[in-house]
Amino acid sequence: MSKTTFILLGILYYVFTIVVIILTLNYINKKEKNKYRTLLSSLERDKNLIVGASILSELNKVGALINNDTLQKKYTNWQERLKEIKEVEVPKITDELLDLEQIFEDKNYQELKTKIAALELEISYVKTKANFLLDEVKEITLSEEKNRETITKLKADYRGILTKYNNNKKDYEEVSKPLELQFENVDKLFSAFEVAMDNNEYTEVGKIVRAIGDTIGNLTIVIEEAPSIILMGRKLIPNKQEDITKIANSMTKDGYNLEYLNIDYNIAEANKKINDIFGRLNVLNLEDSVFELKTILDYFDSLYHDFDKEKLSKKIFEDYQRSILIKATKMEKISNDLNKKIDDLKYSYDLQDEDLEVVTSIKTEIASIKDDYNRVIEMNRKKSFAYSRLAKEMELINASLLKTSDKLEITLRTLGSLKEDEARAREQLEEIKKILNQAKDMIKSYKLPVTPKNFYVELSEANNAILEMAKELDKRPISIKILNTRVDTARDLTFKVYHTTKETIKTAKMAEMAIVYGNRYRANHKDVELGLIKAENAFYKGNFKNSLENAINAINIVEPGIHKRLIEEYK
Repeated sequence: MSKTTFILLGILYYVFTIVVIILTLNYINKKEKNKYRTLLSSLERDKNLIVGASILSELNKVGALINNDTLQKKYTNWQERLKEIKEVEVPKITDELLDLEQIFEDKNYQELKTKIAALELEISYVKTKANFLLDEVKEITLSEEKNRETITKLKADYRGILTKYNNNKKDYEEVSKPLELQFENVDKLFSAFEVAMDNNEYTEVGKIVRAIGDTIGNLTIVIEEAPSIILMGRKLIPNKQEDITKIANSMTKDGYNLEYLNIDYNIAEANKKINDIFGRLNVLNLEDSVFELKTILDYFDSLYHDFDKEKLSKKIFEDYQRSILIKATKMEKISNDLNKKIDDLKYSYDLQDEDLEVVTSIKTEIASIKDDYNRVIEMNRKKSFAYSRLAKEMELINASLLKTSDKLEITLRTLGSLKEDEARAREQLEEIKKILNQAKDMIKSYKLPVTPKNFYVELSEANNAILEMAKELDKRPISIKILNTRVDTARDLTFKVYHTTKETIKTAKMAEMAIVYGNRYRANHKDVELGLIKAENAFYKGNFKNSLENAINAINIVEPGIHKRLIEEYK
């Protein structure tokens, strides 16, 4: 391809690029132009809808209804506000729209965007004023239809109230007069409504309708709640008061202290509240009345629980009254006996004063418990407090008593164990001596050629330990800790002698039996004879274990496994 061709292609590519850019910019410009044209058209349409035909139509309707100065003043005000919208604010928006058209033609889209946003807000503001004006006008033009509909519903509600009242007059005797007066007021308001409608007094009609609605709403509450209020205030609560007073008087005669319940005061306060509720009921004010009466009723119901609690508390108190006295008296006797033995315990055992402080502490605690018990019994005798308080006091005393009882039991067990340890040590001394004598008898019963040296060493150690144990038992006071150590030492050494003796005799017997058994092979087997000679020499020197090993090894030459058979035969 020649150089000229390359140049032509480059020029062609450049021209194509320029054309594409121009077309793209034209497309973007056209799209943006159409967008702003659409926005301007929308603003024009919104401006034209600000003052619609409906405002003029509704204002004309009001003009035909005017028959008093108040409505005339409202009508004049509405016309002036409409005139300001039509002749001042809408033309101003029109001028601003023309300015926007000029900016649009000049293609100053950045400025156009800002001003469009400002004009949208302004149109929205004026449109809101126009809609608000229309709503105010419609309140008059539509008031007859709306108020007639409301009154029809209120009359239906009123008939329901009247029917319920007339069918259940006995339930409303307490408020019949104020109710009937209120019924008359409602009838008068309905009549006033008709007169106002006939005279086109639409500004007054709304007030009358609201008054009727409020009155019927209050009557509905009265008709619904008054029977409950009358039932609770005139029957249920007085009956509860009478029953509670009877129960309280009877329990007081039986020794109960119920002053803390303040029953008489609370009944008086409840009656004051009931009188106030019925005073408000006579003017048909039922605010919180049902809640207050239910609260009073709940209070009197709770008193039955308090009475039951007092009766149960009396039983608990009487149970503690007996059990605490018995336990405290028994513990006091044990404590006194223990205190009498303190000197003897100090003499007999190595105890310090701090070791016996617990005995004095227990005595003090028992005395304190008895004082508290007597104080509560005196309170009961004087009827100073309710049984619920007395029972709680007794529960605390009983808890202290149980704590002291546990301490006393542990102390008795601890001190009692001293004597038990001493007695047990004396019994064990006799048993140890008996075992040691058995060991001596065993060693004598079997005619050993030589008594092993370790037997005499261990026997001497055991005898010395027994002497030390006996010395400790003869001491006053005895240190139980040292005594127990002496007992353990003497017992261990005695058992060591016993087991050594037993094992020595057992080994000697087996060695002797093995030598006797092996004698049958002496004549025919030189090696067996030599082994048995070694076994005999060791036996007469008192080395029984070595003797047994030599005898078994010698016999094993002619009789493998002889060891097992010898053991089985020995057993």
